[in-house]
Amino acid sequence: IKMDFGPKWHAKKQGTPTMGGILFIVSSILAAAVGYVLYRVTGAEDAATVLNGSDKMALQVAACMVFSLLFGVIGFVDDFIKVAKKHNEGLTPKQKLALQIVIAIAWLAVMYALGDKSTVIDLAFVQFDAHFVYYPLMVLVILYMTNAVNLTDGVDGLCGTVTLVVMLLMTLICNMLQMYPYSLFTMAVAGGCLGFLVWNLHPAKCFMGDTGSLALGGFVVATAYMLQMPLYILIVGLIYLAEVISVMVQVTYFKYTKKKTGVGKRIFRMAPLHHHFELCGWEETRIVALFTIITAVMCIAALLGI
Repeated sequence: IKMDFGPKWHAKKQGTPTMGGILFIVSSILAAAVGYVLYRVTGAEDAATVLNGSDKMALQVAACMVFSLLFGVIGFVDDFIKVAKKHNEGLTPKQKLALQIVIAIAWLAVMYALGDKSTVIDLAFVQFDAHFVYYPLMVLVILYMTNAVNLTDGVDGLCGTVTLVVMLLMTLICNMLQMYPYSLFTMAVAGGCLGFLVWNLHPAKCFMGDTGSLALGGFVVATAYMLQMPLYILIVGLIYLAEVISVMVQVTYFKYTKKKTGVGKRIFRMAPLHHHFELCGWEETRIVALFTIITAVMCIAALLGI
């Protein structure tokens, strides 16, 4: 695959196998499914728990897994086109966006049919009913966050380690709230990330590609939606947000200065943010360590706030 993005020294990574995200997508979904079967077979739930909606919760988890899988399919098609054409252009941005919108709307409709009909947004310090604005807003949030996670995948091991920490926190929260079927889902994704990092840490032997990063975005968004804690995803997903904001700021400032002076200027040496640090002379391992520590600190802050 032609590497025409990121710092110029990334060209040496050309030829590294990609689409490795298939491995942890399949393993995470299978692990979650097997875990739930064992959970039920071993009698981990009593009859009252089941009657109170555990079966509905399991269906919602299944819907979230399919949602994440479909986002991974979009990434797979994009990666496959890149490999087939031997350049860095897969699906067009409009094609990706259209597919993501269709999947997001379909998933929200399924979740509604499964009983998730609340349009209340709880930001801890304020709670309000968004009414008919809720679903268009959720579609925008889904698009924003999944693509934010996707942008984080640009340095060996970065997206995997940050998402691993986020999913471990989500597992703790699910257990604290006694949402055990959800915790099986989050544990499976965390395990998938951990297993893949064996191959993806610097120097990467395999890339997750858009196949993996878009699926991880789906996993993160689906979990946050299930927990109905939008404020916490803003806290624990600080790195994701910083990455996408850096791109937005860079593009906006470049266009503004070009229109004003005729010469486009940049705030960052390169966007997303991890590439800026690379061009500042940071090693990839140092960037991954810093971003992971920041995520861990934010996760602890979010946990203390529950």
